[in-house]
Amino acid sequence: MSTSEVLLLDYGAGNVRSAAKALERAGMTVRVSDNPADVPHAPALVVPGQGHFRQVMEAFDRHGFHSPVLEAARGGTPLLGICVGMQMLLSGSEEAPDTPGLDLIPGTVRRFGPVPERKVPQMGWNSLDKVGDSPLLRDLACPAYAYFVHSYYVPLDVEVDAGSLTEYGVPFWSALSRGNVHATQFHPEKSGAVGLAILERFRRHVLEENLVGGLV
Repeated sequence: MSTSEVLLLDYGAGNVRSAAKALERAGMTVRVSDNPADVPHAPALVVPGQGHFRQVMEAFDRHGFHSPVLEAARGGTPLLGICVGMQMLLSGSEEAPDTPGLDLIPGTVRRFGPVPERKVPQMGWNSLDKVGDSPLLRDLACPAYAYFVHSYYVPLDVEVDAGSLTEYGVPFWSALSRGNVHATQFHPEKSGAVGLAILERFRRHVLEENLVGGLV
């Protein structure tokens, strides 16, 4: 089995085709699956997500991915969440307070408040500033710029090992690493050379170097 193989989860709430192409361009072997039985055998998982938090989590649960993904991640399988796939990793979101997230990372996703001259959702390019040594950002020249489309964000009180910060009225985690779990709020597949470089780093520094420490 290839050390750079990933299982891209298709549960009806993510831009799977674009994500698959971007992962392949970054040198990964991509298997797309809507079958939760494939999760325990996967060398790595990629969880995309687009839409309302409740609808995304309901689709994820309806497809039977919740328990096997939790078990795999807690067992040390590398995981990459993208966009709402990042928000799903937390305990929950202000967008749907009665809908629990995966709770792999304790914390609550917040909504951007009204800020003069800044529209919500944030749509467009914004900068990434590294904090610590995330495998996703290692040796990446910063500030780099990535493409965002979102109204909700992971606040700084969420504890991570490393990541990147972005400012949009408030600072927030735009990328994060915590043990074997990694995520980006921005769309790497829409972020040009920077997005490709970040996916390549996931391949090199997480998959090929097997940096699997488990959640802490």
